Amino acid sequence: MVHPKRMIWSNCLHGLVLLLVVALGLDKAFGGLPETTERVRPSIVAVGTHQPLRRPPSVFLGTGFVVAQGRHILTNAHVLPEALDKEHREVLAAFVGRGSQVHWRELEEVARDQEHDVVLLRMHGDPLPALKLDPSLAREGQEIAFTGFPIGMVLGLYPVTHRGIISAVSPMVIPVKSGQSLSRDLVQRLKNPFDVYQLDATAYPGNSGSPLFQPDTGRVLGIVNKVLLTQGKEKVLETPSGISFAVPIVHAVNLMQKAGVSP
Repeated sequence: MVHPKRMIWSNCLHGLVLLLVVALGLDKAFGGLPETTERVRPSIVAVGTHQPLRRPPSVFLGTGFVVAQGRHILTNAHVLPEALDKEHREVLAAFVGRGSQVHWRELEEVARDQEHDVVLLRMHGDPLPALKLDPSLAREGQEIAFTGFPIGMVLGLYPVTHRGIISAVSPMVIPVKSGQSLSRDLVQRLKNPFDVYQLDATAYPGNSGSPLFQPDTGRVLGIVNKVLLTQGKEKVLETPSGISFAVPIVHAVNLMQKAGVSP
């Protein structure tokens, strides 16, 4: 016969174990990729510029995603234009919504990390659902997904999700055509390259700035920043190379912390 006190202790211990399992499994609550995609999609925005008198007034440049408290956007630094035509009221903009029901919100740059191709933007207006970031290093062979706008807003704002794996964690090396193209900064970067994720998944130029996330939790591991083009840009949709890269999200986390924005 089991002693009553021992039974009570056993039940309490069992209850604590269940609570611990639930607590550790909160990030798994999304289920599979369809459920995760449904949660991630409201945090995806198109990034571009808006100029009232231009035709068309809105120009798509890349993808971004909402972080922090819902009022900040992360994307690639290379997505942003070199300059804005402020004389004609051109502004940096996030395009929010779905299909043809799209509106724009003004963006302003908060901080930039040119070396790692990351920029943090502040979005005007009401907050949007923010994605959680996972700064730990991802593993080769790990399953991933990313959501963005591979062909821009040609058919309206319809986010597209791709899935694949991280095929390699390797140094970022930018090839140059000749020695004359080697600047002092580029030589320094070649001497001290940082690791990026090579993806076994097809991304397109419009995917620049897309969040690379875990299919079961939606936690962001990186930012899609480069598509290897084997021919002209006009052919990339027809015959993509299938080789894409992403910057580990830790660089964005570091940038946010330097800017005083909590991830």
